[in-house]
Amino acid sequence: MLPPFKVFAGTKSHYMAEEICKDLGVELGQMNIQHFADGEFEVSFEESIRGCEVYLVQSTFPNSDNLMELLLMIDAAKRASAASIIAVMPYFGWARQDRKDKPRVSIAAKLVADLLSAAGVDRVIAMDLHADQIQGFFNVPVDHLYASSVFIPYIESLHLEDMVIATPDVGGAKRANNYAKYFDVPLVLCHKQRAKANVVASMTVIGDVKDKNVILIDDMVDTAGTITKAADLMLEKGAKSVRALCSHAIMSDPASDRVNESGMVEIMFTNSIPYKGNCKKCTILSVARLFADTIRRVHENQSISSQYLI
Repeated sequence: MLPPFKVFAGTKSHYMAEEICKDLGVELGQMNIQHFADGEFEVSFEESIRGCEVYLVQSTFPNSDNLMELLLMIDAAKRASAASIIAVMPYFGWARQDRKDKPRVSIAAKLVADLLSAAGVDRVIAMDLHADQIQGFFNVPVDHLYASSVFIPYIESLHLEDMVIATPDVGGAKRANNYAKYFDVPLVLCHKQRAKANVVASMTVIGDVKDKNVILIDDMVDTAGTITKAADLMLEKGAKSVRALCSHAIMSDPASDRVNESGMVEIMFTNSIPYKGNCKKCTILSVARLFADTIRRVHENQSISSQYLI
């Protein structure tokens, strides 16, 4: 006999949890988050979860309240005698700080993993982590999903000829190469040098894009400086068209304006982060069904390997 399962949502991921529950055919669990005047808040479950498998849907995009809210949700579930607690994190924030790239800096991704473990999480379901090795920061199972399962059908629906896959920086070469191998098309790399965080000093293209339809692949877009610079550079090199495909739409100002002003035709995101900007070139694809199916498979102790197209 499998234990019953219930799905609950953090404040900023309520939209995602509702879609997941609709696909699962269950009601979203009742939870209350009370805010105090000084900014502190309190989490409480408004129904019994004793002996239940509890799925907590919460992305940790800015600000830090989302992470703290998830930690309190985990702690409250543990103290309410949940059988197991699974954090469903469509976007795992703080992931860009996954190593010491200079002296005397923190490794925030490891710290967040430790915080989640200390709070009492039993499993994590995340999508398109900034670096695959972040899975190893956890001492609990991590189901790492890929947005390729929603992006690939959309790309195929475009029926693009002379397509090439490109990456706006060398760090994303492995991710882009997986798409290039799947579609059996060439891979083009951009090499960039940063002046400082979120500021690109220079960029060069490695590969041929002349008379090609280019699709740039990245895991997240923050200020859109890199992706728009890469797109415009591809067009200067003779590309027919440039589209971008990115899993997480952080889209900090002035990202929307940069995308609108760039030469790219379209930029595709998932709804892992709620995008409320004004960008006429944005296409948002839902990953709720991907997470719903994964939750169903995890609950029934089934394999999730069929979720991985690439």
